[in-house]
Amino acid sequence: MTSTKPMDWKLELVPLPVSDVDAAKEFYIEKLGFRLDHDVTTGAHFRVVQLTPPGSACSICFGTGIVKTAPGSVQGLHLVVSDIHAARAQLVERGVDASEIRELGPGIFFVFFKDPDGNSWAVQQITPQSRIPMGEQS
Repeated sequence: MTSTKPMDWKLELVPLPVSDVDAAKEFYIEKLGFRLDHDVTTGAHFRVVQLTPPGSACSICFGTGIVKTAPGSVQGLHLVVSDIHAARAQLVERGVDASEIRELGPGIFFVFFKDPDGNSWAVQQITPQSRIPMGEQS
């Protein structure tokens, strides 16, 4: 066996099951501020809408003929922000039913919300002082 340089494995696209593609597209663009990357239809049974959160290297996609899982079945997707208070304020201002800010550990803050189908999201802020230095993890 030869030694090779480790390859990068980047998560760049997460498919979401939705019941109404246009309503989902409007929610993610208008309410969350995601950028529209693609909206492509190739026939009556295939459409893909790809959107990217501001500042993210990973996108989401949904459409027709994309996934076979039930709409709303994706749970616990995380968006990471540097200011949880500003993030929650922005969500509420845009009409998103966002939870109150919860501290789930010292310096680890979350806000939770769902898309129109019930796919759930967490917005997370981890303060620098709450991070465990490398080598000290158990």
